[in-house]
Amino acid sequence: MKLLTDFFPLLLFFVFYRLYDIYVATQILMGAMLLQLLLMRLLRRPIEKMHWITLGLVWAFGALTLGLHDPRFIMWKPTVINWLFAAALLLSEWFMARGILRRMLATVAEFPGGVVRRLNHAWALFLFSVGLLNLYVAYHFPESTWVDFKLFGLTGLSLVFILGQSLYLARHMPQTREASRNTAQED
Repeated sequence: MKLLTDFFPLLLFFVFYRLYDIYVATQILMGAMLLQLLLMRLLRRPIEKMHWITLGLVWAFGALTLGLHDPRFIMWKPTVINWLFAAALLLSEWFMARGILRRMLATVAEFPGGVVRRLNHAWALFLFSVGLLNLYVAYHFPESTWVDFKLFGLTGLSLVFILGQSLYLARHMPQTREASRNTAQED
């Protein structure tokens, strides 16, 4: 459900882009992002920092897109978001006792430091790479191709990466004592 609500503003952007143009779609995206947070507040659902950051970037780049009437500003948003998160992952690993990714994974299990470090670097590289890919598509293909890439390409790439990350983590999932005993008894 969370995935659906997080992607709903993007889906509205896509629909209104197809019906009208990038400027109407940008206004819809800006309104949908704000409405999403208001509904979350009314339903007493947790609002994550990512939601606030995304709202701020959508509104900043959306306002530039609408004010300057230049679609490149909205096209830069995915790159900026991805690069900010890549930088945050790397900087948190270097300058915090427990980086962002280690804190997130701690809710699942405690993984060895090398596993978390490799995963952190993989995420940073992935986010940097899709940011570059977004710019390549934005500047080398028609706007309609970029919109399709934004909705389907970036989402698809992210899902494939998350699947790969899950397989990697599954190999390194610490076993509990109970699971170890059950495995020993089965042998």
